[in-house]
Amino acid sequence: MDFEHDDEQQALRDAVRGLVGETYADHDHRRTTTGEDPGFDERLWARMAEMGLLGLPFAEADGGAGAGPVEIGIVCQELGRVAAPEPYLAAVVTAGGLVAACGSPAQRSELIGPLAGGERLLALAHAEPGGRWTAEASSVTASESDGRWTLSGTKEPVPHGARADVLLVSAVLPTGGTGVFVVDPAAAEVTGYAVYDGSRAARVVLDDTPGTPLGEAGRDLTASIATVQDLARVMGANQALGAMRSALTATTGYLTSRKQFGVTLNTFQDLTFRAADMYVSLELTQSVVDWATMVVEQGDPATLADAAARVSLQVSRAGRHVGQETIQLHGGIAMTAEYSVGSLVAQLTVLDHLLGDGSHHLAQLAGRVDDHGMLDPLG
Repeated sequence: MDFEHDDEQQALRDAVRGLVGETYADHDHRRTTTGEDPGFDERLWARMAEMGLLGLPFAEADGGAGAGPVEIGIVCQELGRVAAPEPYLAAVVTAGGLVAACGSPAQRSELIGPLAGGERLLALAHAEPGGRWTAEASSVTASESDGRWTLSGTKEPVPHGARADVLLVSAVLPTGGTGVFVVDPAAAEVTGYAVYDGSRAARVVLDDTPGTPLGEAGRDLTASIATVQDLARVMGANQALGAMRSALTATTGYLTSRKQFGVTLNTFQDLTFRAADMYVSLELTQSVVDWATMVVEQGDPATLADAAARVSLQVSRAGRHVGQETIQLHGGIAMTAEYSVGSLVAQLTVLDHLLGDGSHHLAQLAGRVDDHGMLDPLG
């Protein structure tokens, strides 16, 4: 595998870094943005659309750019570097990815083009109260009568659900399995709120709410939902990697500039060793994230599922290590809302829980141990 970026990928990285860095270089702007609905900068979102970033993952025939996972990962890493609250992972990678995978040609044309152009925001309403990161719906049900489908139940949390122009709602089908339906948010009861890192989520209550099946009516889309979740896990790992890199940069900058007892903090060997351990965690995570991103390109769902679990476990552990050390090594300043490292650590925490935390993925990997041959230590 070649982990080096080519000239075009480097140019993409520089362009995205310039765009989001210009917007969120001032931490106060992020605080102001997340303090008001919809919790992200809609002007930046429009500029991302103009630059073609929102259409990167989709086929040119559907109004996208047909880029690969490495390019999408670059965008996610740069968003993570500044703890950008923009809903790229939720709207483009997850909801848009599901439409691209399962939608009919007419639905792809109707939904992906406007998403790529920044004209409509999509949100996937899949998680349910009490649920634990599964690909199946359990409590929201779909009913069909005379060709008309309706949905009932509650979805929560729905990332950016209150701002969404279109909801994609998963539901248990009458014949079993999980289908996905296109729902007008105005037809449901949607209550938005801010989450830990300042981004937004919503509670969506459906009561015989009309919905249009995504793709073929009555088809079980559980496998497609699982694959899109795994894709989102890998891209979320890219975003977390960007946040970790910024956290380390901020920490080493603080250690080499903040003075105590007349000398800079990096004079104290223990603090330098702790920063070095953060660097080791970051570099190991970089390697696993690069590998998992390139696995996406193979297009095999089983291989992707394994890679998503491995990279999620690594990111969970490294994110916790880097985040906690960032707070500790900054001391009291890290606990103030005026300083950026708190936002970086908050985003790492939210990403860790969004699609399955470390314990969840460790259990998933442990459950596959019997797939491997036994090693006789005495043989």
